[in-house]
Amino acid sequence: MIVITGASGQLGRLVIEQLLEKVPASQIVAAVRSPEKARDLAALGVQVRKADYAQPNTLESAFVGAEKILLISSSEVGQRVAQHKAVIDAARHEGVKLLGYTSVLHADTSLLGLAEEHRQTEEALKASGLPSVVLRNGWYHENYTAGIAGDLAHGAHFGSAGDGRISSAARADYAAAAVAVLTASAPQAGKVYELAGDTSYTLSEFAAEVSRQAGKTVTYTDLPEAQYKAALLQAGLPEFVAELLANSDAAAAKGALFDDGRQLSTLIARATTPLATNVTSVLQS
Repeated sequence: MIVITGASGQLGRLVIEQLLEKVPASQIVAAVRSPEKARDLAALGVQVRKADYAQPNTLESAFVGAEKILLISSSEVGQRVAQHKAVIDAARHEGVKLLGYTSVLHADTSLLGLAEEHRQTEEALKASGLPSVVLRNGWYHENYTAGIAGDLAHGAHFGSAGDGRISSAARADYAAAAVAVLTASAPQAGKVYELAGDTSYTLSEFAAEVSRQAGKTVTYTDLPEAQYKAALLQAGLPEFVAELLANSDAAAAKGALFDDGRQLSTLIARATTPLATNVTSVLQS
């Protein structure tokens, strides 16, 4: 039995979609906070169980019979460590043979503010004694392509990444990596994968690609971190989101989102999805 936590989220759904190509639906558990939001997965034959990171009592029942678990990191920044530890404890209680965790690229050395909770989770995993594998995911193309409509409306993409190169990949690529690890015949316990796109780009190059495909000029406007955060707040983003985005861009300027090891494409046995492909998808949608 393979359990996917956070299964109703964007990454979780992609993992299950691809896992269904390799594993019978009856052997897959979608562990979700709100089972009613996963009725489509149940319709495919996937077992849907309630599992709320903030309610530890729901986790053990969700993990009954699990051989492998994929812990997709919580979206609740600031609460992640406690929530992840609850998952780890429940997995250990159930005697899980492998726990996969979606961390962040170069978590042990990263300048990203959000890396700290991932570092602490990785430490908790080691301390637990559970057989585990860490998937250190880089940035998603979608982190930037989701804002293309706004970029076109303003004729500009704003950020604080300077000339920092970003080795992003499609969310589906990272899902494929998780599936590869969960279904691998070779032992995965103890492995740490640094996952990133095959190629990298600056935000100026991203803006140029959007301009090329859309037939409308979009320029990249680089701002100091504090000014970028202020602009995000003015746009209506919550304080913690604005802080996270501005900090991430500033870290990207120092190389935090770059990696050229190609471990992702090696793991999924194909090239990662080009940024241009995702841009096209957004513009055609």
